[in-house]
Amino acid sequence: MTEVLDNPAWAALTGPHAHFAERHGGALRYPLDVSPFLALPDRPSPSDWDDVARLAGRGGTVAVAGLAVVPPEGWEVVFNMAGVQMTGEDVTGASDDEAVQLGPEDVPEMMDLVERTQPGPFLPRTIELGSYLGIRRDGALVAMAGERLRPPGWTEISAVCTDEAFRGRGLAGRLVLAIAAGVRERGDVPFLHTVADNVGAIRLYRSLGFRLRRTTTFQLLRVPVLVG
Repeated sequence: MTEVLDNPAWAALTGPHAHFAERHGGALRYPLDVSPFLALPDRPSPSDWDDVARLAGRGGTVAVAGLAVVPPEGWEVVFNMAGVQMTGEDVTGASDDEAVQLGPEDVPEMMDLVERTQPGPFLPRTIELGSYLGIRRDGALVAMAGERLRPPGWTEISAVCTDEAFRGRGLAGRLVLAIAAGVRERGDVPFLHTVADNVGAIRLYRSLGFRLRRTTTFQLLRVPVLVG
């Protein structure tokens, strides 16, 4: 059943990640230090958008992933980025003896790696969303990957990044497979997102057994300062 992946943030926040959900009427979001993503019903009504405005506040921004929406008049589309969603029904994963479990004490180093490599949002409490693994060289964290959205039956692999000096050595692929192995162990299927023009990442994920499910969008929207 892949339909839950059509609106993955909603499926996660009304399912396995419900304990994270901050809600106002028809709008849900993660705590802002966990994830920037907002969740809306598949076909948001005007009242749902009013709920978003109350949840985010006047002039606030909200990130929408995987659900192509047209905001009401007066809302600003800060950016609208094309992406792809890939699923790993045939990916069994593989454990990696060099991969180490990352914990709260590693967050400053993880955020530094993310800042330098820009794999996507990673915030002080993002690590609470699931398992994160890393590879170290001479004690320094040089690559990592972990879990983000969890729609029922699925787990998104995210924050896949490698320090520039250590790229081309297969570290990212090894970590993706190691995370996938843990996802499979608890009975979920791995999936992931990447921007549509990241040809190298898409090639890597295909080589690991992921296949394209659909194109998608990542949007950042700004609530009008003067809203009802």
